[in-house]
Amino acid sequence: MAEDQGQTLAADPEAEREDEDFGPSRAWLAQIDAAIQQPDPDLLNRLLEPMHGADIADIIERLPPARRRAFLELYSGEIDGEILSEIDESIREEVIDLLPRSVLAEAVREMDSDDVVDLIEDLDEPERAQILAALDESDRAAVQQSLAYPEYSAGRLMQSEVVTAPEHWNVGETIDFLRAEDWLPEQFYHIILVDPRRQPIGYVTLGRLLAAKRDIPLKDLTEDSFRTISALAEESDVAYLFNQYHLISAPVVDGADRLVGVITIDDAMAVLDEEHEEDMLRLAGVNDESHVSDGPVTTARQRLPWLVVNLFTASLSAVVISRFEDTITALVALAALMPIVASTGGIAGTQSLAVAVRALATRDLNRTNAPRVVRRELFAGMLNGIGLALILGLAGTLIFGDVRLGVVLGLAMVVNQIVAALGGVLVPLTLDKLGLDPALASGTFVTTMTDVMGFFAFLGLATVILL
Repeated sequence: MAEDQGQTLAADPEAEREDEDFGPSRAWLAQIDAAIQQPDPDLLNRLLEPMHGADIADIIERLPPARRRAFLELYSGEIDGEILSEIDESIREEVIDLLPRSVLAEAVREMDSDDVVDLIEDLDEPERAQILAALDESDRAAVQQSLAYPEYSAGRLMQSEVVTAPEHWNVGETIDFLRAEDWLPEQFYHIILVDPRRQPIGYVTLGRLLAAKRDIPLKDLTEDSFRTISALAEESDVAYLFNQYHLISAPVVDGADRLVGVITIDDAMAVLDEEHEEDMLRLAGVNDESHVSDGPVTTARQRLPWLVVNLFTASLSAVVISRFEDTITALVALAALMPIVASTGGIAGTQSLAVAVRALATRDLNRTNAPRVVRRELFAGMLNGIGLALILGLAGTLIFGDVRLGVVLGLAMVVNQIVAALGGVLVPLTLDKLGLDPALASGTFVTTMTDVMGFFAFLGLATVILL
């Protein structure tokens, strides 16, 4: 049966794609699933052989725990460093526990030092010691050096495999050196020039090196983009530096400005992606460690705290509404119209908040331009409020036959749109100034503001104008 299925395989995992732009097709995934259920290790190996390590890691992440265990029992011998480094950290420890020790040791030996650090920094001490023991003495020392730096620092992000050249070398000497060495990283982008104290003074791209004549000094080919990064710098600062100056790699230095490692663009972009994902999750009031592979109990436990916080903040709206009980009793139509004002303000606040939090993360919003941004949001909120007020006021007048009710709706909408726009930018700015994560609690504060002010403005104006 395995033979028959092997003969019906598509030419490669890119074939017979349905609605996916990248990665294996659904048909291909179905065949992989069938190979796991049979079980048929030979068929599974043939299916996965042409696939990229990142796609195999995605397959492992998608599988439920029981099926994941079965997959690893069939395929564990083929797990290498590339696949292991691509597996999401939420299930990485589980995968490591399921792998044979010999397979794990071989996979770890294939990885760059920065990938090993990323792999073991969140593991418990027994698992960490086991992986370190599998490394060569020099690799183990490099990993331990990185682990000595604070978490989320450049020292944790860097790789120790660095290609350097003395500052007095020329192109010919450098090329001869590169051809003679067998320890070079699989991927590197710059030759870093160092002085006798091992302090980096510049770097040369491989393209310029290969295009230049042999007798040209390396100093004449250095790039203007050269920047050094302190090993103690925060990861977010590293990502900003790479994005701001379009770097592809940057040397990392210790307190004495001596070269200790290098950070490459793939690691910097991974930090940017993590920061973006973290902001999105926190804006939604979700734990930034949440993952689709989490079980229902874990998911509920991660979300419950913020739901409880929202329960208490929502009670403020109930308090405001209760103060206008007589108004609502006299005009029952108000009860049906209240949510329109509040919910529209909540959407506007979320729009303003998302822009502000992202701008703070990318440093496009700062103390210098904050007043201008606040003014922009104020006038944008006013204009949106006027536009919505005309629509809602006219609809309220036509439906309920009361011009005064239309005026109340319109005015309340203008007030709440202004509050929403200002709250969406002022709340994250304030939290940022206090040294707090703007994405962490901004959503709760802004939603509370728009709900409370929406109900208060609408019911307050109704009390004054209609009663």
